[in-house]
Amino acid sequence: MKAEINKISEQLILAVKTNQLFDIFLIQLENYSLNQLQNELDNDEAKKAFWINIYNAFFQIFRKVNKIDKPEIYREKLINIAGENFSLDDVEHGILRRYRYKYSLGFLPNIFTKSLIKKLAVNKIDYRIHFALNCGAVSCPPIAFYSLEKIELQLQMATLSFLEGETDILEEKKEIHITQLFRWFLADFGGKTGIRKILKEHLKIESKGYSLVFKPYSWEEELDNYSKEW
Repeated sequence: MKAEINKISEQLILAVKTNQLFDIFLIQLENYSLNQLQNELDNDEAKKAFWINIYNAFFQIFRKVNKIDKPEIYREKLINIAGENFSLDDVEHGILRRYRYKYSLGFLPNIFTKSLIKKLAVNKIDYRIHFALNCGAVSCPPIAFYSLEKIELQLQMATLSFLEGETDILEEKKEIHITQLFRWFLADFGGKTGIRKILKEHLKIESKGYSLVFKPYSWEEELDNYSKEW
């Protein structure tokens, strides 16, 4: 049976996408009890489905409705869930990335992480979340609808789709040009060895003998970039 909190996150992201009123869902999130939140998000699948939807919905709300600019949009603790305030950074780096320090390429934990974030965090970092989180830039993955029942398939599809669009093989130079996300979160992907395994798993690319080149990231704003598969 689907957790009620997951249903609310799905209703919220759908309302944001379709430009419908979403205040009722914000109120429901605020009024949730912390114990209920933890009891319902009791495994990594539920946590990923919920927090990915929350991140993507609130980024759109903060930019389009509240007109918050970067970098404040990531730092301000404006997401009220179960009476607790979270920032987008808390959601991404604290919960979904298991409290990694934001600027360590994923190699170091954030030693200042609060106990609540540690309690809510996933048990294992899933590199595929990087192909699901949208920060409003052209180079970001499109926003998709994530549900508890289909989270595994949806993350696989998001990863394949994003990598197909962001990976180029230059045979004459023996280079494979890949998304900058691989460099920013290098440890999440298992280092360069892990990246090569990911390219083989998802794109069937044999990268031995090829150099990996990280492509420039376009920060030009692109809101409302929703997946065509939704």
